[in-house]
Amino acid sequence: MNPLIPTVEDLVADAVTHHYDDMIAPTGLTNMLGTVRVDHDLTALSAVQFPPVSQGLTQTAVLFVDGRLFASYGVAVTHEWRPDRVVRRATVGELEIETTTVCVPGRTAVAIDIAVRNTGATDREVRIGLSAAARVTRSADAWLDAESPSERDTATVDGERLVFASADAAAWSMQGLTGGSAALSGVAELPDAFDTGIGGNGRGGELSAVLTVPAGAVARTAYVQALGLSRDDAARTYELVSADVPAALTAAAEFWNRQLRAAFDPADTEFSGALPLLDTASEPLRRLYWWAVLGVIWFRRDFAGNVLGRTYDTLMPNYWGTTTFIWDYSLSSVSHALLDPDEMRAQVRHWISLDIHSHFGTSSLTGGPVGRWYSVNDYAMTRLVHDYVRFTGDVAFLDEIVGDQTVARSVREWATNWKELRRDTALADYGEIDNLLECVSSYTHEVASLNAANVWSMRTAADLAALQGDETAAAELRAEAEALLPAVIERYLPGTGIFAAGQPDGTLLPVRHCYDFSIVGTTIADDLAPGVRDDMVAFFQRELQTDNWMRALSPWDPDASYSPRPDHQWNGAYPAWPADAGRALAALGAPEVLTAWVEGLSRTANQGPMGQAHFVDEAVPGINGGARKAPPQLPYIIDWACSSSGAWIELVIEALFGVSVAADGTVRAAGCVAALDPHAVLRGLRVGERAYDIDAAGGITRTPGR
Repeated sequence: MNPLIPTVEDLVADAVTHHYDDMIAPTGLTNMLGTVRVDHDLTALSAVQFPPVSQGLTQTAVLFVDGRLFASYGVAVTHEWRPDRVVRRATVGELEIETTTVCVPGRTAVAIDIAVRNTGATDREVRIGLSAAARVTRSADAWLDAESPSERDTATVDGERLVFASADAAAWSMQGLTGGSAALSGVAELPDAFDTGIGGNGRGGELSAVLTVPAGAVARTAYVQALGLSRDDAARTYELVSADVPAALTAAAEFWNRQLRAAFDPADTEFSGALPLLDTASEPLRRLYWWAVLGVIWFRRDFAGNVLGRTYDTLMPNYWGTTTFIWDYSLSSVSHALLDPDEMRAQVRHWISLDIHSHFGTSSLTGGPVGRWYSVNDYAMTRLVHDYVRFTGDVAFLDEIVGDQTVARSVREWATNWKELRRDTALADYGEIDNLLECVSSYTHEVASLNAANVWSMRTAADLAALQGDETAAAELRAEAEALLPAVIERYLPGTGIFAAGQPDGTLLPVRHCYDFSIVGTTIADDLAPGVRDDMVAFFQRELQTDNWMRALSPWDPDASYSPRPDHQWNGAYPAWPADAGRALAALGAPEVLTAWVEGLSRTANQGPMGQAHFVDEAVPGINGGARKAPPQLPYIIDWACSSSGAWIELVIEALFGVSVAADGTVRAAGCVAALDPHAVLRGLRVGERAYDIDAAGGITRTPGR
């Protein structure tokens, strides 16, 4: 019998062993209230934040062993991540040190169990020291920069704890070692212009514990950091957690096993929906699907003060905390519609109430806009409403008034907004580099991807209009889509598999980027001539695809020298791009290329939820056969995990199983998953009030009992 629901033990990442400052992306943990970055030494943490309390990328709990900085011993450190914890271990002489770090469920706290084993023949004392710092603050505004706010704190000693407070006493951090002592550092105060990359990290104080470790035995202490909006809040949380750190570790495992079960159980109220079960003997397929599911629920945020009640963040643990990007959320659109449709409905309504042409996302702290306009927003919002309606059956949503018009009217405006962006051609001009891919300077203005998406959006708006009985509007939208289509196809460069981007001066720049391949392939594949489809697939295989990942930009593109950022350049790809490319391969008539790729891609699901970018092996050697996650430091500035993991769920459902759900809820299936497992079944796919089992042969039956 095939396993159907993962546990934390099933989702253990590969152990990674490294030395000081190797190219290893520090891992992250969350309890859905906040996040923490787990750093390279055995105890160090950064970016411990529980909204509304933040402290930027401040690092704390840096380890000293017998008075010497641990990193200076030069020993290898092994990290092992799983959803509920990170285990770090190393050997220093005759000492084996192992730490287990968790975000404590239900608490604004992080805890580290520290175990020291004496492998020597004689008893000894070991002094464990931690250099502690905090820069907690509570901003009255949204967190509008990639790095969350921080400020200089005051530090005082309270028994075994160090107490850090913001200047206005609105944010507090308490840190301590159980059974230990605390002292102020005595170093000069840091300037306000604090910078972890240039000005250092600072030291507020020192925590220490002296452990008596008999020969062959283990002695323990534990580090706890608790955040709060008042001293009493922080103290209460600290005391509850430090009283029983082993219980916190157990609770973290139970918490995450519960989340994983709930994600597949429509009767569980943890989420407002449920994802289908994947019943397969194919380990690579199962692995990709399970990691994708984790990568969506990993970003749920239910902290007190969340203005929408519940949201799904986009990145963690380094950047853009409390921000949900429209683009990234839409890349997991089907996943949100299935897993948590109530949250999706609230999020989409909120975005409709704002001006989506003036920002890239919103803050869960204020509800207000964050960032600049992203060109994809019209397409993304159309996709979100379409997926919500077709999978939930909530057609009445289209008639709801949000702002001063119905949702349906907003959809039609998004689908036709491209007309306002035209210059002297039939195509829309989508602006400059910062409106699009940020690190590809030639991918600007009249790009094929979003213009092809306009054709799809008008057809989709037409389907939704017809669902409401407005055949006149539907016919007009379809006619406009057909009229635009030739202008998009004209930008194809015959025999190359790529398209040209029109520039304001009338020139056409050939661009060899995966976004054209994926969006054209998933929106207008059936409108392309067979030779064009074949050329596109050949281009993808020749210039973008690697064994276990892909390049976002061809290394044969002249712009490949422009930026080292691996999310959109030659040296790697954003996590949704391989999944979307896979859907495009199936749509373009090359499902065999997709199915042959799955085993290699599954090897990259070995370092926790998919990162904001993974390197291709040509740029940086992989980790145990998987494409390596890119790190957060300059020049890469890549986060450890990204919510668009849901794109892989859509790859499984819509490409591999070939499920097509029309606006009216009609379900069809004709996939390619049989090449991986002829007996695979997708169980309990909910569409409206019904649930279906989809088998590898395309058979569709009602799910028993649902």
